[in-house]
Amino acid sequence: MRLNPHKQVRLARLVLDRSYHEPITIEDLSREVALSPYYLIRAFRQVYQQTPHQYLVAQRIARAKELLRNSDLSITEICAAVGFESLGSFSTLFRKVTGLSPRTYRSSSQPTPHPTYIPLCVCLLHNLNDQPDL
Repeated sequence: MRLNPHKQVRLARLVLDRSYHEPITIEDLSREVALSPYYLIRAFRQVYQQTPHQYLVAQRIARAKELLRNSDLSITEICAAVGFESLGSFSTLFRKVTGLSPRTYRSSSQPTPHPTYIPLCVCLLHNLNDQPDL
């Protein structure tokens, strides 16, 4: 049974959402959704305005921000929990995205018990970033 490309792209996003903490390659993802890697990248970018890799990194950083605010895990533990293999690359990407080091982000943030969720369809309709600034 063949899915339509939009369903397959949504499925790819769902796979990334569910397995952001695990190592995943574009080949793994494309095999999972039955699209070629290059087609998946193009279609994903067309629908979500970013590549699957950019989306995955954003998911990992968003989860890291949540853990930094709401847990006592060490930065190294958070790095591993969100799927980064290197503390150095995690810290560099985190600083690039947030403008702060993970340690500074943690010390300057307040815990948030329930993050606000806006459904993806509403975000796309209103041209909003569907990733909250956690």
